[in-house]
Amino acid sequence: MKKKLKEEIIIMEKKKSYGVLIAGAILLILGIVLAVITHNNSYQESVAYGSQLSDVKAQLEEVEASIEAVTGGTADGDLDALNTQKDELSAQKSTLSDEKLSAERPYSYSLVLVFFAILLTIKGLYNAIAGVVPAQKADVKKLAQAGLLAALCYIGFAFFKIDIPVGPEKTAFHLGNVFCVLAALLLGGYWGGLAGAIGMTIADLTTAYVTSAPKTFLLKLCIGLIVGLVAHKIFHLSKEHSAKYVTGVTILASACGMAFNVVADPLVGYFYKMYLLGVPQDISKALAKISTVTTGVNAIVAVICASVFYLALRPALKKAGLFHEI
Repeated sequence: MKKKLKEEIIIMEKKKSYGVLIAGAILLILGIVLAVITHNNSYQESVAYGSQLSDVKAQLEEVEASIEAVTGGTADGDLDALNTQKDELSAQKSTLSDEKLSAERPYSYSLVLVFFAILLTIKGLYNAIAGVVPAQKADVKKLAQAGLLAALCYIGFAFFKIDIPVGPEKTAFHLGNVFCVLAALLLGGYWGGLAGAIGMTIADLTTAYVTSAPKTFLLKLCIGLIVGLVAHKIFHLSKEHSAKYVTGVTILASACGMAFNVVADPLVGYFYKMYLLGVPQDISKALAKISTVTTGVNAIVAVICASVFYLALRPALKKAGLFHEI
């Protein structure tokens, strides 16, 4: 009876709000305009740099093969001249890589803004239609934990990864997803998803994966929402349960989030790279195939590590009074 009365009071207190919708619409228009401008300017420059970079890489491979042949005594040639040419090509490769990355950033930033604005607009539409409860005092502990987990997502990708080049693009094995899943288990889908999305997006924007940042923002947010939905909305993981139940739900929720990523990452990546980045179809297909393998390995690692970390942290956080019931 009391619970029903409380729900009725909350419903009565809800008020329609249009601020988020207006802000989202303005940012969406701004993001689209910037995306069009930067795509027609700086991103086209990056495509040209990418073409030059591919040529330089091919020349460098030929020179390295020639050096090996001369060193092995299977061919004649001036070894000093070949080494000088190799150094010049290596320097040229480094310069072109930096210029390509610099030219890609504006378009990537604008796409991140577009994706963020779309989510903000959707939230604004919900607030305008369903209404919102008056804002309550922010949970500083939850904010701090979300910030810490976002930082761990960044570290897991930026410093613990193995790059796999595919033509002018690349994919990677990494540990970032471990903390994306852990964030959703500890903080719930909304806060955990945001922590993962922000941390991994910043990691992309500050590394050579800058063009993947918009896709990363969307997919990592979805991972968090799915893990949070299964763990906390369906099975109520944060409540008191037996150790067997907690272990089973933790693994299941983690597996659901990663199963989504195994399917969505290559699929979304294929269309994203081909239609928004203009990557040739053959390279996009190759990236999607390799991404399926790397994403699968990353998923297995994430499920195992995130489950172990959560099960270890759960009693410690409860004892310290830092565990959140969701």
